[in-house]
Amino acid sequence: MSPAARTDPDEASSPVPTILDAALHEAGSALERVGSAAANVHDRFRYGHLADTRRMPRSAVTGGRGWTLHRYAPLPDGPAAVGLPILLVPPLGAPDLAFDLRRGNSFVEFLLGQGRTVYVVTYDAAFWRGRRRGLETWVDDVVPTAVTRVCDDEAGPDQERCPVHLVGWSLGGLFVLLTPAGHPDHPIASVTAFAAPVDVEAVPIVAPFRSIAEYTGGRIFTTLYRLLGGFPAPAVRAAFQLVSVDRYVTKPVTILTHLDDRQLLEQMEAVDILMNNMVAYPGRAFGQVYHHVIRHNEIATDSVEIAGRPVRLADVTAPVLLIAGSEDGIAPVAAVRRGTELLTSSSDLRFSVEPGGHLGVLAGRRAHDHSWATFLDFVTAHDDGS
Repeated sequence: MSPAARTDPDEASSPVPTILDAALHEAGSALERVGSAAANVHDRFRYGHLADTRRMPRSAVTGGRGWTLHRYAPLPDGPAAVGLPILLVPPLGAPDLAFDLRRGNSFVEFLLGQGRTVYVVTYDAAFWRGRRRGLETWVDDVVPTAVTRVCDDEAGPDQERCPVHLVGWSLGGLFVLLTPAGHPDHPIASVTAFAAPVDVEAVPIVAPFRSIAEYTGGRIFTTLYRLLGGFPAPAVRAAFQLVSVDRYVTKPVTILTHLDDRQLLEQMEAVDILMNNMVAYPGRAFGQVYHHVIRHNEIATDSVEIAGRPVRLADVTAPVLLIAGSEDGIAPVAAVRRGTELLTSSSDLRFSVEPGGHLGVLAGRRAHDHSWATFLDFVTAHDDGS
């Protein structure tokens, strides 16, 4: 046998084609990224935006002084309706568009795509100027009334009123936890609180305010919010941004280095719109949040009083899901987890830590496969109202 015939094919192969293939692949990827970046820059300058931030279609059902209950329209080609209705409750300060951030990454759109019937409470601009509106406005009026109306709206002429899945985010999460505590007779199938800071002692950003309040007896902040009539919108926006200041500082670099990432750019644009639509806290409500929630941490000790009566989380019997964001600086995991020690009468108490910060756990790009999926499993398990 000749030497050539005895040569091992692996020994005879050259590494040059492999290196060349890798280089060509990398060059192709780079060209593709450059093309994507150019297209994104072009669209941004031509249309003025990248994200589709149109709200999902909805119509007003009812309302009260300063607030409105809306029902979202089913998707044109969506699945048949399934399960019990879902009622979304936004917090003070942040607008309801957090639930419907942008097309392709909207909690509302996701739920409608699952065949769910979705309602949301919104607040009129004049609502926030009502200095005398306090926490009882939400716990005794807005949320219970909205629950009742959703039940009436969903029931046919000869049907029994169906219960509602109640969902809140941030301070809205505290509202939906306190509502069944104060109104145990209301038809509530389940309660889900996204990023609800039950224990503010576990919130680092609150610590300086608690120290100042302790030293001054709360007089400084009381004087300020009375003079201002509440907590101004720029301050609300600053509070959200403060806990993720590093992201805002590096934002220009992030944009420049990710010009080819359309989804990231759309998300950042939509979040900017949300931040620019923050609203002020009404005076009385902010005063109660400051004194009862921040200063005295009464929710964490289950000693809250609403309209002169105790409203205790220990009295909530409905199924409850608490969702915490793993990177949340406003409602850290420990602050949310405290609720599991208080909701002792819940028929099905669940606690889940999902990826994202305070907004991201509700409306981040990872929410679809994590917190939204967790929520859907939970409500599906309680669609029989028990």
